[in-house]
Amino acid sequence: MLEKMSIAKKLLKNNMVHISRVCKSLNAAWPISIFKAPTNTELPSPPAIKVSDHIDNHQFVLSAKRGSEEVFDNHISIQVRLADDSKDLQKPVGTSSFLHTTINLLGIMLGLGMLSTPYALEEGGWMSLGVLLTLSLICCYTAFALARCLDFDPKVLNYQDIGNQAFGVKGRIIVSTFLYVEIIFIAIGYTISLGDNIAAIFVDTELHLSAWLHLTTPRLLTIIAVLIVLPTLWVRDLSSISFLSWGGVTTSVLLMFTLTWAGIFGGVGFSQNVPLINMHRIPVSTGLYAFCYAGHVVFPTIYRSMKEPSQFGKVIILSFVIVTAIYSGFACLGGTMFGSSVSSQITLNMPRHLLVTKFALWATVITPMSKYALQLSPVARELENLVASAWKPKPRGRMVTRIFIVSFLLFSILAMALALPYFGYVLALTGSFLSITMSIILPCIFYIKITRKTITLPMVLMNIAFIVLGFVLSICGTIASAKNLIDSIHSHART
Repeated sequence: MLEKMSIAKKLLKNNMVHISRVCKSLNAAWPISIFKAPTNTELPSPPAIKVSDHIDNHQFVLSAKRGSEEVFDNHISIQVRLADDSKDLQKPVGTSSFLHTTINLLGIMLGLGMLSTPYALEEGGWMSLGVLLTLSLICCYTAFALARCLDFDPKVLNYQDIGNQAFGVKGRIIVSTFLYVEIIFIAIGYTISLGDNIAAIFVDTELHLSAWLHLTTPRLLTIIAVLIVLPTLWVRDLSSISFLSWGGVTTSVLLMFTLTWAGIFGGVGFSQNVPLINMHRIPVSTGLYAFCYAGHVVFPTIYRSMKEPSQFGKVIILSFVIVTAIYSGFACLGGTMFGSSVSSQITLNMPRHLLVTKFALWATVITPMSKYALQLSPVARELENLVASAWKPKPRGRMVTRIFIVSFLLFSILAMALALPYFGYVLALTGSFLSITMSIILPCIFYIKITRKTITLPMVLMNIAFIVLGFVLSICGTIASAKNLIDSIHSHART
């Protein structure tokens, strides 16, 4: 036995080159090289190599306890297995099918931004659709880049982990900061949309709370709607309301149907003119279009949840094709229906006497109300953990803490939405400053950093070009949107 082991070890040393070559072919099953880690991050140690005691014609089996894939070389047969108890090395195995993953991605990207695409088209002109297509292609690529970053370390599970993988704790802090700020701004957009559309539903309703509270009926209706939503935020286990995340797909399909119906059968028609291009309004359009593709923060989680991660590329391409077709089609419908009079929310332009308009308005009201709990959960949990780490409350005290935190968070968002009731400019600012950063700039930076030992020069140059373009679009869009927002506030104050 000892003699056979000695022979095997000698063969292993002599055939190291062959083993290295074969291990490279295991890329799908093993995302990192056994012999050399591709990054400077701390990766799991390679498994113990065990040589079997059966050697025949210079072929032997290396059992690394991973999976069940067997790779054959001219001289070597390697079987890699991962034991169930080897948690540090285990690559997460998901359960989501191709169809389920596609629907999840569509549900993430189809939502609030759809309402403003006709307004974005009118602002930037027909040529701005080129911006929409360009952003779609770049964001589709950065989704691939994030998945590639995940393949370098099986312990990396989400966007924050990728930031930590690239730049340590500083990277995680940067990602978390942008993530939480983006969540807050999206929730503000939800609240503005909720207020505008609920006021359109109850347009003939007059509410008066008291003489000393100078609140208009739309504001009172918005406050009432937020108070109705508040108890859903107190729930810590969101699995019971996770079905509400499907609202984005349902609402998008309903809006497309109702808008087409109003144009064909509602007497509106499609005869309005849209300018070819408005160069000075392109930055605002860019921010609105960028907001439509704000979903990269959950792409890593979706990738890890797939039963067959190798299908992620097809899922991404299919999802982006569908989303871009819906957004561009919706923009063209709304733009040619209402022209220069189009609102930042297309539902506010639809004829009020039509039944389909009522469906569209109610769908636009219910969807934000159903998403508050899921949207604000990450911020609420982070604040709750910070308070709990300092206070260390008992279970009942922790529940009281959560109620106080989420209530304060929601009322703060409500106050900001009431103070900034300019849906289009808020979305454009969010898209320019936050969405472009999270969907274009950071993924490219992380990809270059994590794959720096294997990435080719053309890929480096392409990612750098995307980073520069992202910064230019972000700066121009942020300045233009912020200026318009400030001008609107001053104009409202003077009246």
